[in-house]
Amino acid sequence: MKRRVLALVTVVLCTVLWSCKDDKKQEVASVSSTEISTSTQPNIIVLLCDDLGYGDLSSFGHPIIETKNLDKLADTGIKLTDFYSTAPVCSSSRAGLLTGRSPNRAGIYDFIPGYKKSEDNRDLVHLQADEVTIPALLKSVGYETCLVGKWHCSSQFNSEAQPQPNDFGFDHWFATHNNASPSHKNPNNFVRNGVKVGEIVGYSSQIIVDEAIKWLDTKTDNKPFFLEVAFHEPHEPIASPEDLVKKYLPKAKNREEAEYFANVENVDLAVGRLIAYFKDNNIDNTLIVFSSDNGPETFMRYERAKRSYGRPDPLKGMKLWTNEAGFRVPGIFNWIGRETFTGTSNAVVSALDFLPTFAELAGAELPDRILDGESFTSLLETGKFERSKPLIWAFYDAINNRKVAMRSGDWKIMARLDLDGKEMPNLHNLYDGNIEDVKRAELTDFVLFNLKDDILESENLALKNPEKFESMKAEFEMEYKALLEGSHVWIRENQDVE
Repeated sequence: MKRRVLALVTVVLCTVLWSCKDDKKQEVASVSSTEISTSTQPNIIVLLCDDLGYGDLSSFGHPIIETKNLDKLADTGIKLTDFYSTAPVCSSSRAGLLTGRSPNRAGIYDFIPGYKKSEDNRDLVHLQADEVTIPALLKSVGYETCLVGKWHCSSQFNSEAQPQPNDFGFDHWFATHNNASPSHKNPNNFVRNGVKVGEIVGYSSQIIVDEAIKWLDTKTDNKPFFLEVAFHEPHEPIASPEDLVKKYLPKAKNREEAEYFANVENVDLAVGRLIAYFKDNNIDNTLIVFSSDNGPETFMRYERAKRSYGRPDPLKGMKLWTNEAGFRVPGIFNWIGRETFTGTSNAVVSALDFLPTFAELAGAELPDRILDGESFTSLLETGKFERSKPLIWAFYDAINNRKVAMRSGDWKIMARLDLDGKEMPNLHNLYDGNIEDVKRAELTDFVLFNLKDDILESENLALKNPEKFESMKAEFEMEYKALLEGSHVWIRENQDVE
């Protein structure tokens, strides 16, 4: 293995508009300039779990699961107690992470099933070619890019009918549409750069780290890289190495819970292998971010969820909720080879912030479009970050009855959507057949929480603090209106539905 020496890059303040083009030649317009003086562009790695609960790592309070590698990243880096995914469901969350924009703007309102025509045009849903993504931005300033693991941003996976990972800036991709199938063990549904791979012996978390390492080994230049490692774990259908299952059987309620515990530790072991690779090959100046796409699955919410023992503790709700456990997830930042702030932070940070932050660190210009995220480089440097934009979620298929929520500072407000005096029914998608009803629906039944004092969302302060409630309500209504106006509506050119 060759020693990698990172190139020293000087990026001067520029006034010339430039464009970043992926294979589909998506345009990126300059709206501001960034200066990176005499510092190197960092390698950037996003480690993303699937359905990992807020309390599923030992560093975040799990009493049984051992996650020593992730715990070490947290202990020697930044542990974020108030980190948020961009949605409480997988496809939406991934689209928001990649674009720095609410997934509603991209029109990804729920998880994307396999292709099957439906009346609500859900079969049309995909990340559209004009969306500007993290890998495309970083490629524009010299990065090489790779995705391994779960994609889940198109209804027609590995098809010319819709854009694929390479169309959004990934030089190399090794991915599945959704879950590893038939389970995490010996999956047979991976595709490598458009070519089906067939069955692979092993477990998904280890398989995708193998692929990442092989890709890193093929690099013959000193270009910085962006690597997204999108684990399938601990999403069902869960399968875990038997030695790890046996390790947890004495402490688990049953075998199914032991399999869940083992599943999370197997991810941790895979992360440990990747970090060891960096150390063995003297790869430094590497920013690692770790998180989850949403909160934990509810046990037996559907027939195959019999091993879903994820823990939201101490938060309220689960995956698919707009209460905290739906999208408040573990967050860890660790910059190998560079001194940064170290410790626990309660700064309010979102995966929406990845794109503007990575762009600033790499010296890339931001796209000329609305972004909902903002750069948190000050957090890395000083440990301080005060976001200027509130975080808002409108999840029309929420399990709880308040589908819209917003966090601003320490405060969170939530509301139900009522249509003609009744609660609006759950929706998978916004399309020309329901958009007028959604626009007519009114925010009602507001609740207000101070999350700094009440992480459990147990006390509604709307009546106790009327001034704060009125100001939050006004901001909430304004932000939701703007989000709805900017949300993509799916329209089928041919209205015939099979």
